[in-house]
Amino acid sequence: MAKAIQKITLNRSEDIAFDKLVLSQKNVRNIKTGVSIEDLAEDIARRKLLQSLSVRPVLAEAGEETGTYEVPAGGRRYRALELLVKQKRMAKDEPIPCVVKRGDETSAEEDSLAENVQRVSLHPLDQFRAFQTLREQGLDEEEIAARFFVSVATVRQRLRLTSVSPRLLDLYAEDEMKLEQIMAFSITNDHVRQEQVWDTISRSHSREPYYIRRLLTETAIRASDRRAVYVGVNVYEAAGGVVMRDLFEQDQGGWLQDPALLEQLALEKLKADADAIQEAEGWKWIEAAFDFPYGHTSGLRRFYGAQAEMTEEELARYDATRAEYDKLDADYAKASEYSEATEQKLKELGTEIDQLNDRPYVFDADDVGRGGVYVSLGAGSELKIERGFVRPEDEQKVDVDASDADGGGSVDLDGRSSVTDETAAGGNQSEDEDETIKTLPDRLVLDLTAARTVALRNALANDPVMAFIAVLHAFVLKTFYFYGSDSCLEITLQNAKFSQTDGLGDTLWAKEIDQRQEAWGQDLPKDPNDLWAFLIALDDVSRQALFAHCASLSVNAVIEPWNKRTRAIAHADQLARSIGFEMVDAGWTPTAENYLGRVTKARILQAVREAKGDQSAELIGHLKKADMAREAERLMSGSGWLPEPLRLVTDSASLKQATVETGEIADGGTVEAPAPDLPAFLTDDADDASAPTDQIDELQHLDAAE
Repeated sequence: MAKAIQKITLNRSEDIAFDKLVLSQKNVRNIKTGVSIEDLAEDIARRKLLQSLSVRPVLAEAGEETGTYEVPAGGRRYRALELLVKQKRMAKDEPIPCVVKRGDETSAEEDSLAENVQRVSLHPLDQFRAFQTLREQGLDEEEIAARFFVSVATVRQRLRLTSVSPRLLDLYAEDEMKLEQIMAFSITNDHVRQEQVWDTISRSHSREPYYIRRLLTETAIRASDRRAVYVGVNVYEAAGGVVMRDLFEQDQGGWLQDPALLEQLALEKLKADADAIQEAEGWKWIEAAFDFPYGHTSGLRRFYGAQAEMTEEELARYDATRAEYDKLDADYAKASEYSEATEQKLKELGTEIDQLNDRPYVFDADDVGRGGVYVSLGAGSELKIERGFVRPEDEQKVDVDASDADGGGSVDLDGRSSVTDETAAGGNQSEDEDETIKTLPDRLVLDLTAARTVALRNALANDPVMAFIAVLHAFVLKTFYFYGSDSCLEITLQNAKFSQTDGLGDTLWAKEIDQRQEAWGQDLPKDPNDLWAFLIALDDVSRQALFAHCASLSVNAVIEPWNKRTRAIAHADQLARSIGFEMVDAGWTPTAENYLGRVTKARILQAVREAKGDQSAELIGHLKKADMAREAERLMSGSGWLPEPLRLVTDSASLKQATVETGEIADGGTVEAPAPDLPAFLTDDADDASAPTDQIDELQHLDAAE
């Protein structure tokens, strides 16, 4: 005969007056978390008590019930009710629904622990659906947030899940996706694209949220892009553009989904700004573009304006502001405590001083009439305006007199004519032709000036200071002037152009060169005929700095496919070592734009192995090339790794004319070579000139320019 299963009897529910309840000391919750007691009291006042309290009778010494009950489970609800009583919003004898437990099958501590531990938080998807239902019932986001004591941002984040494909939400409900992944998918409303991305990543190991966002936004433009900032996201949206927003992460304004529209708006605004500058200032021509290639002003003469003087009113304002700033700064330096108000005031005064110092430049009207301007977009979305360039065809025509044109005259050291025609000699021709003073024969002039040239060379060799100034004079003429007087020194200074290299003009190095060029251009005389006197009067330190600037512009360490220039490159390495130059110290670091995205996957993996080891390379081996390049950039940040063309070879290798050889790399990403694990130029004794030549001969340089 089957044994009957004993049925469970539940504890009975009773209504007990609140003043008969006391909080049990056996309640395990002691740390305050979640909704505050005040918020819970407000919620109970609005929607009444949704869950009964769990209570036990308080027994006397003899074991009989005293009529008072302790609350081991439901302490937060008890305190909220207690607060309502204190606020006179609820009677102290209000009946409270309680589940009364008698007996000692389980302890009060165990009951309290069970109630808190076994409680399961609401699934985010359930919360989203509940919020969605409330919104459909007419509640807005602020009302929902107020009723459930969460932030408006939390409500918006949950409601944003409506943008996710129902198929992906079902996968999330079945725990096949994580909340972070769903949040990443919510940045776009395109369900088809979401499902395509999920189908792609579900077959790989990369399912991280950042990777999902990257795939969803790979054709979009960040709102922090300089073009977007320049145009303004509000203008873009007003023109019909769509912006993707990520409510779960710092998205820097989101992503603009219509690059073509943004490009059109930015070009239109840039052209309008450029036209306004031309109309207001009267330039002959103006060119506008997002970027100009590095060296775009080559072959153009540049002229500079003079900074406008302050008016009497501005000068008085400047003096007063400067005095106030200096006094406040001096007093603050003596203070012992930090003052935010003083810091802010100093900042405001400093800004005002900078604005007064930032005077516009005034250009000569004739120069403006034949000069032009380049207008582009700076890295910070500001207009970059380069004024004062003259094209060769717009240069003022210089009249050449007959004596210079036909070569019939020469000039001595004092600038006077050393040979004269008949008119210069006396004006009246003699009837006797033999007594007439004629122009010197060309051969005689050549012989005389040849003798003078050799003597002048010898004299210059005995005056090193003046020789330096003469070479500097020739350098400056070639660097800053494109017409006018020439130097008697036949020195050629070539400035290699790199217009094919994108972004080179935005580098720190190019900007510093441009700043030096502009600073010297402001100081040098406008007329090249005045340059010699200017250089003579210049102090030694300034002359050396100007010489270094001009000489630096002639450096060319470029390896071209058709011209390896092995001797020149070896000298570039020698020069770099002599001045302690390293590309890592100069700030170069491998990125997807400057290297990693322009080589094969095998070379990317090889670079990561060299920089961070095999384990790091294995982490990205399965990725597509574009994603691999971006991940490699992140992994290699701060590693100091350089591709072969940027590394310094040893002195011995330079003498052997080490070259960068092109070649294919094995599928595994390694180069087969009998050399040691690391090339000689990566070892500690890279500068040791006594390294064995046979080992150097074994070095294999990889050509990164694939």
